[in-house]
Amino acid sequence: QVHLVESGGDLVQPGGSLRLSCAASGFSIRDYSMNWYRQAPGKGREQVAVIADGRGGTAYADFVQGRFTISRDNDKNALILQMNRLKPEDTAVYYCNAPSFDAWGQGTEVTVSS
Repeated sequence: QVHLVESGGDLVQPGGSLRLSCAASGFSIRDYSMNWYRQAPGKGREQVAVIADGRGGTAYADFVQGRFTISRDNDKNALILQMNRLKPEDTAVYYCNAPSFDAWGQGTEVTVSS
């Protein structure tokens, strides 16, 4: 059974950093493409970043390009999102997604505020 559990969300000041993690079970994340999405209060869910299977090519939404990095920790079977230079508009619930299984985690809340 596929299961995704996000962690690492917190309250952080503008300009700060956070590292989100998504622990996967029921499959090996190295074999599948994976996504991070986010949903801000009152808005729809939007894709933040994707990492492909195999060699792990990555792509990012324009609004996080150069600030966020998606990666995999294959030893821990976890998806990572390193977020730097955070802005108030990054405030959202962040979700990991395994599209091959149509699987979503429960989300982890990130609040960027002074």
